Amino acid sequence: MASPGKKAFLLRIDPAVWAEIERLAAQELRSANAQVEYLLRDALARRGRLPKPLPDEGPGGADEAASDAPSGGGGGA
Repeated sequence: MASPGKKAFLLRIDPAVWAEIERLAAQELRSANAQVEYLLRDALARRGRLPKPLPDEGPGGADEAASDAPSGGGGGA
């Protein structure tokens, strides 16, 4: 069952990629679903595209990757 406030969707993924996600998730003590979200947030943060947390998301609502994103409005090339 999906967590409240989370969008549920089906994903077709290469079995070898899924196996690697499961391996990483186990190493980092996350569920495979949380690992996918972590990797997506990390990829968005690296591109400066991480969405801002909603006002009802309290502390801990944003993922660790959000803290790696540069703050301020300075844009890159």
